[in-house]
Amino acid sequence: MKNKLFHIALALLILARPVHAENPTNPAPPWLAVMTYNLRYASPTPPNAWPQRRPLMRELIQQVAPDVMGTQEGLYGQIKDLATDLPDYEWIGTGRDGGSRGEFMAVFFRKTRLEALAFDHFWLSDTPAVVGSTTWGNSNRRMVTWVKFRDRATSGEFYLFNTHFDHQVQPAREKSAELVRQRVTALDTKLPVLLIGDFNAGAGSNQAYEILTGDKFFMDAWTIAGQRQGEGINTFNGFKPAQQDGVRIDWILAHGDVTVAEAETLTFARDGQFPSDHFPVLARLRLGPTR
Repeated sequence: MKNKLFHIALALLILARPVHAENPTNPAPPWLAVMTYNLRYASPTPPNAWPQRRPLMRELIQQVAPDVMGTQEGLYGQIKDLATDLPDYEWIGTGRDGGSRGEFMAVFFRKTRLEALAFDHFWLSDTPAVVGSTTWGNSNRRMVTWVKFRDRATSGEFYLFNTHFDHQVQPAREKSAELVRQRVTALDTKLPVLLIGDFNAGAGSNQAYEILTGDKFFMDAWTIAGQRQGEGINTFNGFKPAQQDGVRIDWILAHGDVTVAEAETLTFARDGQFPSDHFPVLARLRLGPTR
């Protein structure tokens, strides 16, 4: 009887042990789905008014179900609409003119997958701590929102920087790239860092891209992905069908130990209506050693 009780207790103890990544049924941590999406600011003017586009954007995001999504151009009311439409997500951001004013670099993240440990904002200028500052000849204020996350699935941590470079002034884009690179270097961390956004510059054909990827400081998730979907598609669409000119101005870049399984440019539309004048870009990646 004692022997039988011992074996029952041993079996229960084995069943109670946690399952680690080394377990053959779960050999590696799950992939993290990361998306960058220029929302196109909310406008009441047809044919691409926000009320027309909002249902399509909700449908697209819910179908793709990114774990974290950096947005650009969203206005405060627009961001609140998305928060209502996406109850599984929390968001972090501030207006580029301060508070609720101006466009946001909002970061949405799935509450069940990620926990925000810290966040902050800085402006792309010679005075990055000054809200709404611009000193490089660009009329629009440009900024970065960053978040430090803990992945609930792996307990790993990483940083995500979300930005929108200037659309007119090339020196401002280059100085923005230099500042972002300096800020990432100043973290002095071994944690992975993801940089996502609308850079208003063609990947592989603009000096801002070269500054960020020089010496392999950042790696382009698109080019290192094991698989790619939507090869050659322009990520800016202007509310028109996809063009195959190969101009990627929306990027997902990675610094540190990052493996990219797949990258995709998503061309969703319905009855000729596009959710935005940009296509979102998605990458499925793994942070840290893959064992």
